[in-house]
Amino acid sequence: MSNEVTGAFPEPPPAPPGRRSFRPGRRWLWWLVAAITAVVLVAGGTVAGAYVKLTGNVKHVEVAAEDLGRRPVKVATSTMNVLIVGSDQRNGKNARYGRVAGERTDTIMLAHISPKRDNAMVISFPRDSMVQLPACRARQGLPGQQPHLGMINESFNSGGITCTWKTVESLTGIHIDHFVKVDFTGFKDMVDAVGGVEICVPEAIDDKKALLHLAAGRQNLGGEQALGYVRARYSLGDGSDIGRIQRQQMFIASMVKKVMSGETLTDPARLFGFLDAATKSVTTDPGLTPGVMKDLATSAEGLAAGQIHFITTPWRYSLVHPGRVEWVEPQSGKLFRIVATDRAIAGSGVKGGQSRVPRSKIQVEVRNGTTRSGLATGVAVQLEERGYHVARIGDAPHKPYPATTIAYSPNGTAKAPTLSRDLITSTPKPVSWATTGRLILTIGDDWKGLKPLPRNDNESLKGFDATHDSCAGA
Repeated sequence: MSNEVTGAFPEPPPAPPGRRSFRPGRRWLWWLVAAITAVVLVAGGTVAGAYVKLTGNVKHVEVAAEDLGRRPVKVATSTMNVLIVGSDQRNGKNARYGRVAGERTDTIMLAHISPKRDNAMVISFPRDSMVQLPACRARQGLPGQQPHLGMINESFNSGGITCTWKTVESLTGIHIDHFVKVDFTGFKDMVDAVGGVEICVPEAIDDKKALLHLAAGRQNLGGEQALGYVRARYSLGDGSDIGRIQRQQMFIASMVKKVMSGETLTDPARLFGFLDAATKSVTTDPGLTPGVMKDLATSAEGLAAGQIHFITTPWRYSLVHPGRVEWVEPQSGKLFRIVATDRAIAGSGVKGGQSRVPRSKIQVEVRNGTTRSGLATGVAVQLEERGYHVARIGDAPHKPYPATTIAYSPNGTAKAPTLSRDLITSTPKPVSWATTGRLILTIGDDWKGLKPLPRNDNESLKGFDATHDSCAGA
């Protein structure tokens, strides 16, 4: 790429190269889209005819109290916790994405809305998380679930949304108030209704499986393209499912800004189009009535994008179950207690003086400058576990490199110390003529690994907010 910090570090070119944008790096992101529907629904409710139409769009599924069993006590009584899942049911209009029997949820999120409706937190649960699943009875043609250790997304296939609700409550200790489920087609329609969503693509994408073909650079994606982008895995970044989570969170951050902007809220036709698409796409519990959504929206009218935070449950790759992930303690438990009791995350506020750039806002390209096969991939896994976005994995243009280096442009100057502090040994390498915001980690023969993560490290609990520009770190 013309704007990247290159491995060879040639002399500065005669003229600054053109900057190419880059996207940060899980599956479908119905979560906050559904929550935003509640935030903006009040606008549609001001017109009686439109309100009646929108309320008639929403489908409901009963979640019986007896099926949820013994539930967590709701400590912060005025908060609202909404379980949000994405359905990949492949029938009807969704059949073009592959005919697969049944219905699964590959996205499980929890939206936590504060008592004063002045901030919100969206927690992502990786679909490959190995967790203790509770018993769920058979219902509506589903087989039910016996208690066992398995992937968190098994619950939906075994017992539907009720079993997923019970599973998340049992794992987190957070009392859930409502659920929202959204499908493929609805997501596409919502993106189209707001006129597309802007993202950054580091290089051209040609992914037949995801039905995605994009040129490199800054792109405004329509619904079909957006669906392909958030579903794609192997053609983007390091090919991991965690990378897809990161990419989807960034996409939603961009969509949040679009939906909450004057561009959407002050355009009656566009706003109604979004609300119509959103309400046609969702299934909720009967308790999440249009009236409840309207009241929620009314009280949250002042909610700004900077007050919507995205966090992934702290995780690591499992050594016992290859290809799966485990939640990291005590960080995960701490996160869940913070949500259950509606407390602020320590260290996440704005402070005076120089601030450390969080890992979640740093994109890293990992290059192997040694003869040790697979080293870059292993290092990328460790960096992902800590919250970095791995943009690309590859070999250095020349080998061997005697020393491990972190190359960065002026746009990456504030980010390099964060990565340096996580490595046992590294040498900073500023490249004054480059323009990328990405860090280039070249692993040398002196590689000694990452420093142990302190038990009191709360970096993974900070996440980012919806004002984050996915193109800024490119």
